[in-house]
Amino acid sequence: MGQQEKVATSLAGTVSEEISASLTAVDAELARRYPGDPGTRQPVHTVYVPGDTFTAGTIRSWGDQALKALDEHAPDAASLAAVLGIPEELAGPVHDRVRAKLIREPVEDLRIDFEDGYGPRPDAEEDEAAARAARLISEAYGNGTAAPYMGIRMKCMEAAVRDRGIRTTDIFLTGLMQAGGLPEGLVLTLPKVTYPEQVTAFVRLLEAFEEAHRLPSGRLGFEIQIETSQSILAADGTAAVARMIDAARGRATGLHYGTFDYSACVGVSAAYQASDHPAADHAKAVMQVAAAGTGVRVSDGSTNVLPVGPTHQVHEAWRLHYGLTRRALARAYYQGWDMHPGHLPTRYAAVYTFYREGLEQAAARLVAYVAKTGGDVMDEPATAKALSGYLLRGIDCGALDSAEVARLTGLTRADLDAFASPRRGGLTVTAP
Repeated sequence: MGQQEKVATSLAGTVSEEISASLTAVDAELARRYPGDPGTRQPVHTVYVPGDTFTAGTIRSWGDQALKALDEHAPDAASLAAVLGIPEELAGPVHDRVRAKLIREPVEDLRIDFEDGYGPRPDAEEDEAAARAARLISEAYGNGTAAPYMGIRMKCMEAAVRDRGIRTTDIFLTGLMQAGGLPEGLVLTLPKVTYPEQVTAFVRLLEAFEEAHRLPSGRLGFEIQIETSQSILAADGTAAVARMIDAARGRATGLHYGTFDYSACVGVSAAYQASDHPAADHAKAVMQVAAAGTGVRVSDGSTNVLPVGPTHQVHEAWRLHYGLTRRALARAYYQGWDMHPGHLPTRYAAVYTFYREGLEQAAARLVAYVAKTGGDVMDEPATAKALSGYLLRGIDCGALDSAEVARLTGLTRADLDAFASPRRGGLTVTAP
């Protein structure tokens, strides 16, 4: 081993202690503001259904309509691959998994909409619809027909509709409590947030509800929809969206980009309102940076081009949706909105192709990192975190199987979780 080196220092031990003491507040602030990813499943999409049209059969109906569209316009692996440009070696696995997904779990996240998709209604009508939504969601979780995540989008905190939004939220949550309690997959979406004070107001609403029902503080979280320019850049030049996350006091779970409201807000003409417009890219980049490390996830918006009509028209809409979804995935927006059952085949085709085409390379890099062999890429812990997150998201959505990932990496789900969320600690893995 050679001669043992003599170790010498120049600083007194009190220097380190003084520095640590001076950074105690910063350490606490880092831990509070940037806890890291929660390590839970993130759905690949959110489906919005108006409050007056949602029924107990909505999720199954969306799956059946998506299957019908797939059978009519791309009945086999080769035809789907030809339409979307899926590599030949992935065509069969992707097509088979898409069909299986549409049968088993066609919707990962569903929001019953009481905002733009529902519109202004007489109070009695919206009261009844909110109560019905609570009953149907509770029944769905009880009988096993629910999506993994479900909830409502209420009206916003702007003066004209504030009281109505508060009342709908109260009726919905109260209905869930009366039906047996809040389901684990419950999600609330607060739209058209412009000022952090609106987030603070919604937090107060949720606090009041928790107090009324003696629920644990913080039990209710919510998503913030970014649909105005003021939510990205405040009047004082600061990034308002970052202040919104702080105003949520740990309750914010997601930032969702509103493609068409935001585009209209900054003056984009209707023909060019899309999730790949430069204005959209800027807004989402700010959202992404503001959310990084906070545990708040970012979701892309939607396309309004529906895959309906003759086959050639459906194929054009599919290619557009597939391309937008792949583009979003490459930019680390792992979730988006789907507005029509016909979008489900291309949502899952894009997601599954994304994860399956990178499976072997991601697995090999992770194996090399664990074994410290390096290969032709020298990865660091941050990259190991990204590689594990990639594989975990692929498993969660059905693109990958736990068994094939374990076979390629020699790592268990617990190992992958530990790499993806290193703050959990306790990572001990054996190189395969």
